[in-house]
Amino acid sequence: MKGYSKYFGGKLLWFSVTFVAAFLLNFILPRLMPGDPVAVITQRVTTGMTSQAGVQKVYEEYANLFGTNKPMYEQFFLYVRNVFRGDLGVSFSQFPRPVADILRSSIWWTVALQFPAIILGWIIGNTLGALAAYLKGGFDKMLLPISIFISNLPAFGLAIVMLVIFGVDLGWFPTSGGYGFDLIPNMSWQFVWSVIVHYQLPFWTIVLIAIGGQAIGMRSMAIYELNADYVKYARFLGIKDRKTIMYVFRNAMLPQITGLALSVGTMVGGNLVAEVIFSYPGLGQTILTGVMGQDYPLISATTLVITLMVLIATFVIEILYGFIDPRVKAAQAD
Repeated sequence: MKGYSKYFGGKLLWFSVTFVAAFLLNFILPRLMPGDPVAVITQRVTTGMTSQAGVQKVYEEYANLFGTNKPMYEQFFLYVRNVFRGDLGVSFSQFPRPVADILRSSIWWTVALQFPAIILGWIIGNTLGALAAYLKGGFDKMLLPISIFISNLPAFGLAIVMLVIFGVDLGWFPTSGGYGFDLIPNMSWQFVWSVIVHYQLPFWTIVLIAIGGQAIGMRSMAIYELNADYVKYARFLGIKDRKTIMYVFRNAMLPQITGLALSVGTMVGGNLVAEVIFSYPGLGQTILTGVMGQDYPLISATTLVITLMVLIATFVIEILYGFIDPRVKAAQAD
């Protein structure tokens, strides 16, 4: 257990350092944006008001309410205190709606879309890569260029292609939203079916993005393992190829688990753009609303939630990797 404890302790330390750095950036970067969101709210509230003194009074009240008239360091400590109390503030762009309420209505859309798609893409990609390495021939020659092409497509580009082909030209699926605009969320079959239909285009866009890179990585690792000395020796001893292949693909899979941890971080960021293309009611659309409205609390809270999702997913996968690969224990015990 000593080796594992050292491994877990190191991962936990880097998790903590990364979280603190991300927390600071999530607070500072939105506030470096040009413009004054309080002035926008004041203009909206005081429409028709002719008294400049009255407008100024309203502006000062909102600036005091949101704390934008305080120095940056005071705003930061106030932000930290409120976050640890579970208070993410009030949205500027959707005032007076609390940010926590906005996130509660969008986070589960992203979780239900992103992580199943990433996991399915990882499984399909690794399966195809392993088959390409083992079967070779025409299957490999066809899979490799297709995987390279798909893996180099940006999320927004593939999303637009999917939207135009399957949404506009063929008309098989809706082009925007998470459910029909004429429906109210409930547990009826009509609403559930609408959610399923709207789910298809963003889901398969993310799956296709995940497949390409995973297939290339698994193919390379599997080819390396198939040419390893232990495989040649096992075949020389007459051990059945099927039994040897099980060890080959298990060893080839280990680096791909680390690749899954990395892909969760990079794909969640890129895939949020796909959510925006399809106007899917997840965190991608929420953060776009925050940026367009210069909504500091909403931007900070959304990016903080995304950071936590990525860090937790990466940390869990890294910990599982420590149990799966015995070489981790051996390396840390030395």
